Amino acid sequence: MRIGIDLGGTKTEIVALDGEGRERVRRRVATPQGDYGATVETIAGLVAMAERELGVHASVGIGTPGALSKRTERIKNANSTWLIGKPLRADLERALEREIRMTNDANCLALSEATDGAASNANVVFGVILGTGVGGGIAVGARLHDGPNAIAGEWGHTPLPWMHDDEAPGPACYCGLRGCIETFLCGAAFAREPSLDRYLDRLARGLAVIANILDPDAFVLGGGVSNEHAIYVRVPGLMQRYVFSDAFDTSIVPAAHGDSSGVRGAAMLWPAHA
Repeated sequence: MRIGIDLGGTKTEIVALDGEGRERVRRRVATPQGDYGATVETIAGLVAMAERELGVHASVGIGTPGALSKRTERIKNANSTWLIGKPLRADLERALEREIRMTNDANCLALSEATDGAASNANVVFGVILGTGVGGGIAVGARLHDGPNAIAGEWGHTPLPWMHDDEAPGPACYCGLRGCIETFLCGAAFAREPSLDRYLDRLARGLAVIANILDPDAFVLGGGVSNEHAIYVRVPGLMQRYVFSDAFDTSIVPAAHGDSSGVRGAAMLWPAHA
């Protein structure tokens, strides 16, 4: 049995998958924002609940905002800022009394959708989260590409490309810079932007840079904003202007597993049959 945890900015979700990938348990609770100790306790409590219900001792994979630094073993780059600098994996391994696997939540989305989701027939998949933050993850052959600095796919903290005069220098970002894609495309930005046309053009610009660098077989979108139908109708055409090619044939699709794709990917950090 494999347990996955999706530690989000507003909710924390658990799923337990059996050896055939079937969901046996699913629960969702509010994330204790701003309280690191309570966050660890919440995750440990969810795992204990699932194991009691199933009567098993399971592997545990966790998708987090940000990433675990390979230098310090502490969380970096998280828009859930109360996690930054904390030894989350070590604290959870102590609380759960086992080894766990942990990666960025967008990586989990990419892994899930490349394994048995909307991009299961694609070789190179770029997973996008348009939610509280803007994340990205890369899967190649249904295996994660994380990079030596654990930042592969972090397009949300690159500048919005082809910035218009009235967009520069861009809003301040929690990372300390200005004009990051995340500040233009996150859920809050979508909610306050009066023109859908403007949001879609910004999304097209941002994805075009990924297409020019990575040229993935598929973009798979998750997060609350990914439910906007106009993205899939209009953004591919808008990208034609910015992609350095005579044609743009990459599919842009919503996550087949919806907002639960990330938690499934977290469970899949462990093999189905160890």
